[in-house]
Amino acid sequence: MSVVIILIIFFGMTVGVLSYFLIRMLVLPQKLSSVADLIKQGRYQVAMKAVKAVLSKEPRNSGAHYYLGKIYLAENKQELALMELKTVSDIGQFEVDIPETEFRKLIAGLYERFGQLEEALKEFIMLSKSDPTNAEYFFQCARLFDERGKQDVALKYVRKAVELDPRHGKAHFYLGLILYRTKHPLEARAEFEFALQHDPSNYDSYYYLGRLLKESNDYTGALLSFERAQKSPAFKVKALVERGGTYMSQGSFDSAIIELERAIKFIKDENSSEALFGRYFLSLCYEKIKNLDNAIEQWEKIYAKKPQFRDVAEKLSHYQEYRTDDRIKDYLTSSREEFIEICKSIVTTPLSLSVRDTMETPNGVDFIAIEGDSEKWLGTKKKPQLLRFLRIAEALDESAIRSLLENMKKLAIMRGTIISSSTFTRSAMEFAENRSVELYHKEILQDLLKKAGNLSS
Repeated sequence: MSVVIILIIFFGMTVGVLSYFLIRMLVLPQKLSSVADLIKQGRYQVAMKAVKAVLSKEPRNSGAHYYLGKIYLAENKQELALMELKTVSDIGQFEVDIPETEFRKLIAGLYERFGQLEEALKEFIMLSKSDPTNAEYFFQCARLFDERGKQDVALKYVRKAVELDPRHGKAHFYLGLILYRTKHPLEARAEFEFALQHDPSNYDSYYYLGRLLKESNDYTGALLSFERAQKSPAFKVKALVERGGTYMSQGSFDSAIIELERAIKFIKDENSSEALFGRYFLSLCYEKIKNLDNAIEQWEKIYAKKPQFRDVAEKLSHYQEYRTDDRIKDYLTSSREEFIEICKSIVTTPLSLSVRDTMETPNGVDFIAIEGDSEKWLGTKKKPQLLRFLRIAEALDESAIRSLLENMKKLAIMRGTIISSSTFTRSAMEFAENRSVELYHKEILQDLLKKAGNLSS
Protein backbone atom coordinates (compact mmCIF):
# COMPACT_ATOMS: atom_id res chain seq x y z
CA MET A 1 0.00 0.00 0.00
CA SER A 2 2.78 2.39 0.92
CA VAL A 3 4.48 1.66 -2.39
CA VAL A 4 1.34 2.58 -4.28
CA ILE A 5 1.09 5.87 -2.36
CA ILE A 6 4.71 6.68 -3.16
CA LEU A 7 4.10 5.92 -6.82
CA ILE A 8 0.99 8.10 -6.84
CA ILE A 9 2.92 10.97 -5.20
CA PHE A 10 5.82 10.55 -7.61
CA PHE A 11 3.45 10.44 -10.58
CA GLY A 12 1.65 13.54 -9.32
CA MET A 13 4.92 15.44 -8.91
CA THR A 14 6.04 14.39 -12.37
CA VAL A 15 2.77 15.53 -13.89
CA GLY A 16 3.05 18.80 -11.98
CA VAL A 17 6.56 19.51 -13.21
CA LEU A 18 5.70 18.55 -16.77
CA SER A 19 2.56 20.68 -16.59
CA TYR A 20 4.63 23.66 -15.39
CA PHE A 21 7.10 23.39 -18.23
CA LEU A 22 4.31 22.72 -20.72
CA ILE A 23 2.45 25.83 -19.57
CA ARG A 24 5.72 27.78 -19.68
CA MET A 25 6.46 26.55 -23.18
CA LEU A 26 2.95 27.26 -24.44
CA VAL A 27 1.82 30.33 -22.50
CA LEU A 28 4.98 32.38 -21.94
CA PRO A 29 6.24 32.14 -25.52
CA GLN A 30 2.77 33.22 -26.65
CA LYS A 31 2.98 36.20 -24.34
CA LEU A 32 6.45 37.09 -25.61
CA SER A 33 5.50 36.59 -29.24
CA SER A 34 2.58 38.94 -28.65
CA VAL A 35 5.10 41.40 -27.20
CA ALA A 36 7.04 41.31 -30.46
CA ASP A 37 3.85 42.16 -32.34
CA LEU A 38 3.05 44.99 -29.90
CA ILE A 39 6.53 46.48 -30.41
CA LYS A 40 6.07 46.39 -34.18
CA GLN A 41 2.73 48.20 -33.73
CA GLY A 42 4.36 50.86 -31.56
CA ARG A 43 2.28 49.90 -28.51
CA TYR A 44 5.22 50.10 -26.13
CA GLN A 45 3.35 50.59 -22.86
CA VAL A 46 1.14 47.56 -23.45
CA ALA A 47 4.20 45.53 -24.44
CA MET A 48 6.04 46.63 -21.31
CA LYS A 49 3.18 45.50 -19.05
CA ALA A 50 3.20 42.08 -20.69
CA VAL A 51 6.97 41.73 -20.32
CA LYS A 52 6.96 42.82 -16.70
CA ALA A 53 4.19 40.34 -15.99
CA VAL A 54 6.48 37.59 -17.26
CA LEU A 55 9.46 38.92 -15.29
CA SER A 56 7.41 39.05 -12.07
CA LYS A 57 7.07 35.29 -12.33
CA GLU A 58 10.45 34.58 -13.95
CA PRO A 59 13.05 37.25 -13.09
CA ARG A 60 15.73 35.45 -15.13
CA ASN A 61 13.69 34.99 -18.28
CA SER A 62 16.23 36.07 -20.88
CA GLY A 63 13.60 36.49 -23.58
CA ALA A 64 11.62 38.92 -21.43
CA HIS A 65 14.76 40.95 -20.66
CA TYR A 66 15.58 40.99 -24.37
CA TYR A 67 12.18 42.38 -25.33
CA LEU A 68 12.29 44.89 -22.49
CA GLY A 69 15.61 46.07 -23.89
CA LYS A 70 14.03 46.46 -27.33
CA ILE A 71 11.16 48.46 -25.84
CA TYR A 72 13.64 50.81 -24.14
CA LEU A 73 15.50 51.16 -27.44
CA ALA A 74 12.26 52.07 -29.21
CA GLU A 75 11.63 54.71 -26.54
CA ASN A 76 15.20 56.02 -26.95
CA LYS A 77 16.10 55.00 -23.40
CA GLN A 78 19.40 53.56 -24.47
CA GLU A 79 21.07 53.29 -21.08
CA LEU A 80 18.16 51.23 -19.73
CA ALA A 81 18.22 49.16 -22.93
CA LEU A 82 21.89 48.34 -22.38
CA MET A 83 21.20 47.25 -18.80
CA GLU A 84 18.55 44.79 -20.00
CA LEU A 85 20.70 43.40 -22.81
CA LYS A 86 23.62 42.99 -20.41
CA THR A 87 21.28 40.95 -18.18
CA VAL A 88 20.54 38.72 -21.17
CA SER A 89 24.29 38.33 -21.73
CA ASP A 90 24.85 37.49 -18.05
CA ILE A 91 22.12 34.83 -18.12
CA GLY A 92 23.74 33.41 -21.24
CA GLN A 93 20.69 31.56 -22.52
CA PHE A 94 19.63 32.38 -26.07
CA GLU A 95 16.12 31.03 -26.40
CA VAL A 96 13.94 30.88 -29.47
CA ASP A 97 12.76 34.45 -28.83
CA ILE A 98 16.30 35.83 -29.01
CA PRO A 99 18.01 35.86 -32.41
CA GLU A 100 21.63 35.77 -31.25
CA THR A 101 23.04 37.67 -34.23
CA GLU A 102 20.59 40.54 -33.84
CA PHE A 103 21.19 40.60 -30.09
CA ARG A 104 24.97 40.87 -30.47
CA LYS A 105 24.70 43.66 -33.05
CA LEU A 106 22.31 45.59 -30.79
CA ILE A 107 24.42 45.26 -27.66
CA ALA A 108 27.64 46.03 -29.56
CA GLY A 109 26.14 49.31 -30.80
CA LEU A 110 25.07 50.24 -27.26
CA TYR A 111 28.45 49.34 -25.79
CA GLU A 112 30.12 51.64 -28.31
CA ARG A 113 27.65 54.44 -27.69
CA PHE A 114 28.57 54.44 -24.01
CA GLY A 115 32.29 54.22 -24.66
CA GLN A 116 32.73 50.54 -23.79
CA LEU A 117 34.80 49.78 -26.88
CA GLU A 118 36.39 46.65 -25.48
CA GLU A 119 32.98 45.06 -24.91
CA ALA A 120 31.71 46.17 -28.32
CA LEU A 121 34.78 44.66 -29.94
CA LYS A 122 34.23 41.33 -28.18
CA GLU A 123 30.72 41.13 -29.62
CA PHE A 124 31.88 41.81 -33.19
CA ILE A 125 34.71 39.29 -32.84
CA MET A 126 32.15 36.67 -31.78
CA LEU A 127 29.98 37.63 -34.75
CA SER A 128 32.94 37.30 -37.12
CA LYS A 129 33.65 33.85 -35.74
CA SER A 130 30.03 32.72 -36.01
CA ASP A 131 29.81 34.02 -39.59
CA PRO A 132 33.35 34.18 -41.05
CA THR A 133 32.04 35.10 -44.51
CA ASN A 134 30.42 38.37 -43.39
CA ALA A 135 32.65 41.31 -44.38
CA GLU A 136 30.70 43.77 -42.23
CA TYR A 137 31.74 42.09 -38.98
CA PHE A 138 35.41 42.21 -39.96
CA PHE A 139 35.03 45.86 -40.93
CA GLN A 140 33.52 46.72 -37.54
CA CYS A 141 36.34 44.86 -35.78
CA ALA A 142 38.89 46.82 -37.81
CA ARG A 143 37.25 50.12 -36.96
CA LEU A 144 37.18 49.38 -33.23
CA PHE A 145 40.74 48.03 -33.14
CA ASP A 146 41.84 51.26 -34.85
CA GLU A 147 39.99 53.41 -32.32
CA ARG A 148 41.78 51.53 -29.56
CA GLY A 149 45.12 52.36 -31.18
CA LYS A 150 45.85 48.87 -32.52
CA GLN A 151 46.46 49.88 -36.11
CA ASP A 152 48.32 46.73 -37.15
CA VAL A 153 45.47 44.46 -36.05
CA ALA A 154 42.92 46.82 -37.61
CA LEU A 155 44.78 46.59 -40.92
CA LYS A 156 44.49 42.77 -40.93
CA TYR A 157 40.77 42.86 -40.24
CA VAL A 158 39.98 45.53 -42.81
CA ARG A 159 41.99 43.72 -45.48
CA LYS A 160 39.93 40.61 -44.70
CA ALA A 161 36.75 42.70 -45.07
CA VAL A 162 37.63 43.92 -48.59
CA GLU A 163 38.77 40.41 -49.50
CA LEU A 164 35.36 39.03 -48.51
CA ASP A 165 33.46 41.87 -50.16
CA PRO A 166 35.44 43.90 -52.74
CA ARG A 167 32.41 46.21 -53.09
CA HIS A 168 32.40 47.23 -49.42
CA GLY A 169 32.93 50.98 -49.83
CA LYS A 170 33.37 51.77 -46.12
CA ALA A 171 35.99 49.05 -45.75
CA HIS A 172 37.95 50.47 -48.69
CA PHE A 173 37.72 53.92 -47.08
CA TYR A 174 39.01 52.65 -43.75
CA LEU A 175 41.82 50.75 -45.44
CA GLY A 176 42.73 53.95 -47.27
CA LEU A 177 42.64 55.89 -44.01
CA ILE A 178 45.05 53.52 -42.28
CA LEU A 179 47.37 53.56 -45.30
CA TYR A 180 47.22 57.37 -45.37
CA ARG A 181 48.18 57.58 -41.71
CA THR A 182 51.03 55.11 -42.17
CA LYS A 183 52.49 57.16 -45.06
CA HIS A 184 51.52 54.98 -48.03
CA PRO A 185 50.02 57.69 -50.26
CA LEU A 186 49.74 55.75 -53.53
CA GLU A 187 48.01 52.75 -51.94
CA ALA A 188 45.80 55.06 -49.86
CA ARG A 189 44.70 57.00 -52.92
CA ALA A 190 43.74 53.77 -54.71
CA GLU A 191 41.60 52.68 -51.76
CA PHE A 192 39.82 56.05 -51.52
CA GLU A 193 39.05 55.82 -55.23
CA PHE A 194 37.72 52.26 -54.75
CA ALA A 195 35.59 53.52 -51.87
CA LEU A 196 34.02 56.19 -54.07
CA GLN A 197 33.58 53.76 -56.93
CA HIS A 198 31.48 51.46 -54.76
CA ASP A 199 29.93 54.15 -52.54
CA PRO A 200 29.75 57.58 -54.25
CA SER A 201 28.11 59.05 -51.16
CA ASN A 202 31.20 58.39 -49.04
CA TYR A 203 32.17 62.07 -49.01
CA ASP A 204 34.76 61.48 -46.27
CA SER A 205 36.89 59.82 -48.96
CA TYR A 206 36.90 63.05 -50.97
CA TYR A 207 38.49 64.90 -48.05
CA TYR A 208 41.48 62.56 -47.79
CA LEU A 209 41.75 62.24 -51.54
CA GLY A 210 41.92 66.04 -51.67
CA ARG A 211 44.74 66.09 -49.14
CA LEU A 212 46.71 63.55 -51.16
CA LEU A 213 46.20 65.56 -54.35
CA LYS A 214 47.25 68.75 -52.59
CA GLU A 215 50.39 67.08 -51.25
CA SER A 216 51.27 66.04 -54.81
CA ASN A 217 50.71 69.66 -55.98
CA ASP A 218 47.60 68.76 -58.01
CA TYR A 219 45.78 71.86 -56.78
CA THR A 220 42.98 71.72 -59.33
CA GLY A 221 42.10 68.14 -58.38
CA ALA A 222 42.44 68.95 -54.68
CA LEU A 223 40.04 71.91 -54.90
CA LEU A 224 37.45 69.74 -56.64
CA SER A 225 37.78 66.97 -54.03
CA PHE A 226 37.48 69.41 -51.13
CA GLU A 227 34.41 70.94 -52.77
CA ARG A 228 32.72 67.52 -52.80
CA ALA A 229 33.93 66.72 -49.28
CA GLN A 230 31.81 69.59 -47.97
CA LYS A 231 28.78 67.29 -48.25
CA SER A 232 30.24 65.30 -45.34
CA PRO A 233 28.95 66.77 -42.04
CA ALA A 234 32.10 65.59 -40.29
CA PHE A 235 34.46 67.20 -42.81
CA LYS A 236 32.59 70.30 -44.03
CA VAL A 237 34.63 72.83 -42.04
CA LYS A 238 37.89 70.93 -42.55
CA ALA A 239 37.28 70.82 -46.30
CA LEU A 240 36.71 74.60 -46.41
CA VAL A 241 39.92 75.19 -44.44
CA GLU A 242 41.80 72.90 -46.82
CA ARG A 243 40.35 74.72 -49.84
CA GLY A 244 41.60 77.95 -48.33
CA GLY A 245 45.03 76.41 -47.77
CA THR A 246 45.10 75.15 -51.36
CA TYR A 247 44.35 78.60 -52.73
CA MET A 248 47.11 79.96 -50.48
CA SER A 249 49.54 77.46 -52.00
CA GLN A 250 48.60 78.89 -55.41
CA GLY A 251 49.07 82.46 -54.20
CA SER A 252 45.34 83.19 -54.70
CA PHE A 253 44.85 84.96 -51.38
CA ASP A 254 41.52 86.62 -52.23
CA SER A 255 39.99 83.23 -53.09
CA ALA A 256 41.53 81.72 -49.97
CA ILE A 257 39.95 84.43 -47.82
CA ILE A 258 36.49 83.63 -49.22
CA GLU A 259 36.83 79.93 -48.34
CA LEU A 260 38.35 80.53 -44.90
CA GLU A 261 35.71 83.10 -43.95
CA ARG A 262 33.05 80.54 -44.93
CA ALA A 263 34.77 77.95 -42.74
CA ILE A 264 34.76 80.26 -39.73
CA LYS A 265 31.03 80.90 -40.11
CA PHE A 266 30.37 77.18 -39.65
CA ILE A 267 32.68 76.74 -36.65
CA LYS A 268 30.89 75.73 -33.46
CA ASP A 269 33.85 75.00 -31.20
CA GLU A 270 36.36 77.86 -31.09
CA ASN A 271 38.88 75.59 -29.35
CA SER A 272 38.89 73.02 -32.16
CA SER A 273 41.90 72.58 -34.45
CA GLU A 274 39.68 73.59 -37.41
CA ALA A 275 38.92 76.92 -35.73
CA LEU A 276 42.54 77.60 -34.84
CA PHE A 277 43.98 76.67 -38.24
CA GLY A 278 41.12 78.34 -40.12
CA ARG A 279 41.70 81.64 -38.32
CA TYR A 280 45.47 81.31 -38.60
CA PHE A 281 45.42 80.74 -42.36
CA LEU A 282 42.95 83.59 -42.72
CA SER A 283 45.26 85.88 -40.74
CA LEU A 284 48.17 85.02 -43.05
CA CYS A 285 46.05 85.86 -46.09
CA TYR A 286 45.08 89.21 -44.57
CA GLU A 287 48.74 89.83 -43.79
CA LYS A 288 49.72 89.08 -47.39
CA ILE A 289 47.23 91.60 -48.80
CA LYS A 290 48.30 94.15 -46.15
CA ASN A 291 44.97 94.09 -44.32
CA LEU A 292 46.69 94.05 -40.95
CA ASP A 293 43.70 95.18 -38.90
CA ASN A 294 41.83 91.99 -39.81
CA ALA A 295 44.98 89.89 -39.46
CA ILE A 296 45.57 91.16 -35.93
CA GLU A 297 41.92 90.54 -35.07
CA GLN A 298 42.32 86.85 -36.02
CA TRP A 299 45.61 86.51 -34.11
CA GLU A 300 43.99 87.99 -31.00
CA LYS A 301 41.11 85.50 -31.21
CA ILE A 302 43.56 82.62 -31.55
CA TYR A 303 45.71 83.93 -28.69
CA ALA A 304 42.65 84.12 -26.41
CA LYS A 305 42.04 80.39 -26.94
CA LYS A 306 45.59 79.04 -27.27
CA PRO A 307 48.42 81.53 -26.62
CA GLN A 308 51.13 79.06 -27.67
CA PHE A 309 49.58 78.30 -31.07
CA ARG A 310 52.27 78.49 -33.75
CA ASP A 311 53.85 81.98 -33.96
CA VAL A 312 50.74 83.96 -32.98
CA ALA A 313 52.41 85.52 -29.94
CA GLU A 314 55.35 86.59 -32.13
CA LYS A 315 52.99 88.04 -34.72
CA LEU A 316 51.18 90.13 -32.13
CA SER A 317 54.49 91.27 -30.66
CA HIS A 318 55.83 92.15 -34.10
CA TYR A 319 52.82 94.26 -34.97
CA GLN A 320 52.54 95.93 -31.57
CA GLU A 321 53.98 99.14 -33.02
CA TYR A 322 51.46 98.97 -35.87
CA ARG A 323 48.65 99.77 -33.47
CA THR A 324 50.45 102.67 -31.81
CA ASP A 325 52.59 104.17 -34.59
CA ASP A 326 50.81 105.54 -37.66
CA ARG A 327 54.07 105.82 -39.58
CA ILE A 328 54.90 102.11 -39.31
CA LYS A 329 51.24 101.39 -40.11
CA ASP A 330 51.54 103.36 -43.36
CA TYR A 331 54.83 101.60 -44.17
CA LEU A 332 53.21 98.17 -43.75
CA THR A 333 49.81 98.71 -45.34
CA SER A 334 50.19 101.37 -48.02
CA SER A 335 49.74 100.64 -51.72
CA ARG A 336 52.74 99.76 -53.86
CA GLU A 337 53.14 103.32 -55.16
CA GLU A 338 52.75 104.88 -51.71
CA PHE A 339 55.20 102.40 -50.22
CA ILE A 340 57.86 103.33 -52.78
CA GLU A 341 57.38 107.03 -52.00
CA ILE A 342 57.70 106.37 -48.25
CA CYS A 343 60.95 104.49 -48.83
CA LYS A 344 62.27 107.23 -51.14
CA SER A 345 61.61 109.78 -48.40
CA ILE A 346 63.76 107.74 -46.02
CA VAL A 347 66.54 107.50 -48.60
CA THR A 348 66.58 111.23 -49.35
CA THR A 349 65.89 112.72 -45.91
CA PRO A 350 67.41 110.84 -42.96
CA LEU A 351 69.91 108.87 -45.09
CA SER A 352 70.82 111.92 -47.24
CA LEU A 353 71.15 109.88 -50.44
CA SER A 354 70.02 110.50 -53.98
CA VAL A 355 67.90 107.82 -55.69
CA ARG A 356 69.19 106.87 -59.15
CA ASP A 357 67.14 103.75 -59.89
CA THR A 358 64.17 101.87 -58.46
CA MET A 359 63.57 98.11 -58.82
CA GLU A 360 60.79 95.90 -57.51
CA THR A 361 61.66 92.96 -55.26
CA PRO A 362 59.42 90.44 -53.47
CA ASN A 363 57.83 92.05 -50.38
CA GLY A 364 59.70 95.27 -50.92
CA VAL A 365 61.64 97.61 -53.17
CA ASP A 366 65.32 98.14 -54.13
CA PHE A 367 66.98 101.51 -54.70
CA ILE A 368 70.35 102.32 -56.25
CA ALA A 369 71.46 105.52 -54.52
CA ILE A 370 74.54 107.72 -54.11
CA GLU A 371 75.59 110.41 -51.68
CA GLY A 372 74.52 113.97 -52.48
CA ASP A 373 72.46 115.02 -55.50
CA SER A 374 74.93 114.96 -58.38
CA GLU A 375 73.15 114.28 -61.68
CA LYS A 376 76.19 112.70 -63.28
CA TRP A 377 76.91 110.07 -60.64
CA LEU A 378 78.66 107.73 -63.09
CA GLY A 379 81.29 110.42 -63.80
CA THR A 380 82.07 111.12 -60.16
CA LYS A 381 83.98 109.26 -57.52
CA LYS A 382 80.83 108.76 -55.49
CA LYS A 383 80.13 105.07 -55.36
CA PRO A 384 76.57 103.73 -55.57
CA GLN A 385 74.98 101.51 -52.96
CA LEU A 386 72.01 99.16 -53.04
CA LEU A 387 69.26 99.70 -50.47
CA ARG A 388 66.57 97.05 -50.02
CA PHE A 389 63.39 97.92 -48.10
CA LEU A 390 61.30 94.96 -46.93
CA ARG A 391 57.91 94.79 -45.20
CA ILE A 392 57.60 91.30 -43.76
CA ALA A 393 56.88 89.71 -40.39
CA GLU A 394 59.40 86.87 -40.38
CA ALA A 395 62.93 87.31 -39.05
CA LEU A 396 65.37 87.48 -41.97
CA ASP A 397 68.00 84.77 -42.12
CA GLU A 398 71.31 84.34 -43.93
CA SER A 399 69.57 83.71 -47.27
CA ALA A 400 68.27 87.29 -47.32
CA ILE A 401 71.84 88.61 -47.06
CA ARG A 402 73.03 86.27 -49.81
CA SER A 403 70.23 87.44 -52.09
CA LEU A 404 71.26 91.08 -51.66
CA LEU A 405 74.94 90.24 -52.26
CA GLU A 406 74.06 88.44 -55.50
CA ASN A 407 72.20 91.50 -56.77
CA MET A 408 75.07 93.74 -55.72
CA LYS A 409 77.47 91.55 -57.70
CA LYS A 410 75.28 91.71 -60.82
CA LEU A 411 75.08 95.51 -60.53
CA ALA A 412 78.79 95.92 -59.65
CA ILE A 413 77.83 97.66 -56.40
CA MET A 414 80.12 97.31 -53.39
CA ARG A 415 77.85 98.48 -50.54
CA GLY A 416 74.39 97.36 -49.54
CA THR A 417 71.77 97.90 -46.83
CA ILE A 418 68.67 95.95 -45.82
CA ILE A 419 65.98 97.94 -44.01
CA SER A 420 63.31 95.59 -42.65
CA SER A 421 60.07 95.85 -40.68
CA SER A 422 61.12 92.63 -38.90
CA THR A 423 64.30 91.44 -37.22
CA PHE A 424 67.38 89.44 -38.26
CA THR A 425 68.43 86.02 -37.05
CA ARG A 426 71.76 85.61 -35.27
CA SER A 427 73.17 83.71 -38.27
CA ALA A 428 72.18 86.59 -40.57
CA MET A 429 73.92 89.15 -38.36
CA GLU A 430 77.05 87.03 -38.07
CA PHE A 431 77.11 86.48 -41.85
CA ALA A 432 76.84 90.24 -42.50
CA GLU A 433 79.58 91.18 -40.00
CA ASN A 434 82.54 90.80 -42.37
CA ARG A 435 80.70 91.88 -45.50
CA SER A 436 79.78 95.28 -46.86
CA VAL A 437 76.13 94.94 -45.87
CA GLU A 438 74.36 96.93 -43.16
CA LEU A 439 71.27 95.57 -41.42
CA TYR A 440 68.55 97.94 -40.15
CA HIS A 441 65.88 96.20 -38.06
CA LYS A 442 62.38 97.46 -37.26
CA GLU A 443 63.45 99.76 -34.39
CA ILE A 444 65.90 101.57 -36.70
CA LEU A 445 63.17 101.72 -39.37
CA GLN A 446 60.81 103.38 -36.90
CA ASP A 447 63.45 105.98 -36.12
CA LEU A 448 64.05 106.63 -39.83
CA LEU A 449 60.31 107.01 -40.45
CA LYS A 450 60.06 109.48 -37.62
CA LYS A 451 62.93 111.55 -39.05
CA ALA A 452 61.43 111.42 -42.50
CA GLY A 453 58.33 113.15 -41.18
CA ASN A 454 54.66 112.45 -41.76
CA LEU A 455 55.05 110.37 -44.92
CA SER A 456 51.48 109.25 -45.45
CA SER A 457 50.18 112.72 -46.27
